Amino acid sequence: MTAPQQHTWAIWGSELSPFALKLRACCDWAGLPYEWLPAEGGRLRNYRVLAVIEWAKRTRTVERHPRLDDLDEYPLVPLLLEDDRRVLYDSSALARWIDDRHPAPHGRLVPTDPALAFVVQLIDEAFDEFGLYMVHHNRWVTSATTNDAGERLAREFARVRPPGTERLMARRFSERQVRRLPYLFSVAPHGFSVGLRAALTPPAPAGFPPTHGILDEAWTAYLASIRPFLLGRQFTLADASIYGQLGMNLSDPTAADEMRRRAPTTFAWLEAIRDRRHVGSTGSLELTDDLGPLLLIIGRTFVPLMQQNERAYEEAYARGERRFNEAAFDRGRALYDGTLLGQPFRAVAKTFQVRVWREICTAWRALSPDARGRLRPLVDDRLLGCGD
Repeated sequence: MTAPQQHTWAIWGSELSPFALKLRACCDWAGLPYEWLPAEGGRLRNYRVLAVIEWAKRTRTVERHPRLDDLDEYPLVPLLLEDDRRVLYDSSALARWIDDRHPAPHGRLVPTDPALAFVVQLIDEAFDEFGLYMVHHNRWVTSATTNDAGERLAREFARVRPPGTERLMARRFSERQVRRLPYLFSVAPHGFSVGLRAALTPPAPAGFPPTHGILDEAWTAYLASIRPFLLGRQFTLADASIYGQLGMNLSDPTAADEMRRRAPTTFAWLEAIRDRRHVGSTGSLELTDDLGPLLLIIGRTFVPLMQQNERAYEEAYARGERRFNEAAFDRGRALYDGTLLGQPFRAVAKTFQVRVWREICTAWRALSPDARGRLRPLVDDRLLGCGD
């Protein structure tokens, strides 16, 4: 009998990326061995892998499971490499790929039960899209004077870049991430200061309402609503997504101290996942009333944001706009005004969020009456507004 083919795996990403942390936690859960690159790779090894990645991008052969959508951003880290040939991306899609191709012996990341699977999908996407705004804000505004993210990234990529460029990379990365704050929903009030030089001062672009209050209010509500292992005692994609986002702030001193003070149990749970102590956790999966507060704040933040974004995209597309996402934001294109938590904001229409929202609504409509009945106490059309 021929022995099964053994594959090698590598994750190309950074501990600064919430999506890389999420993918790493999923691979750990499934027992999928991987190299963590470039931080743990030698210079020649990193150059070889980077060449494979760049070629895959240039030839548009980077894959998203089960297929690439025209609305997706293409491609973004983290990337999963199989045998240094096949390159895959999108952390949520990769979790489903792991379930399909390399399932964990102790349970799937996305449950087979349709009601549970829908809740996992909703929570996963809410943290990927709106959660990212909160934790990016926490790093570059709340922890502006205490984080060393730029220096850490430079150390991770030291064996990719020419020697002696670490300080330049650290400075440029930090300045770029601060510049991106308004794109990622964090707009400072006029005159806001964190006591740092101009390039590290959170921006207050003209015509954009300040949103720090929205993010701070949402952060308080989200922290108060999270409990370890959302669907019981077993790790799922929902837990991985929460870890990826909130776990990003474990290394941002001011934000980390705030999390530890406000939600010590959640903080300890995030540390356990970081240290791979979630692997092998077993137990039944179930829907409980404990999910109510989390789904409520998701319904007050993520849901209306996705609805407003989809309308803005459709209106912009109808008037001939074809540039969206960050490229459009940087040019003042495809912008729209909305409200969240009763406060105004200005944002750019994002195609990948349109895809996310349409997939959630499609999944909701596909549920059987029995599955919907089980979800009614927690999720209904009034929360989603998807209709039938």
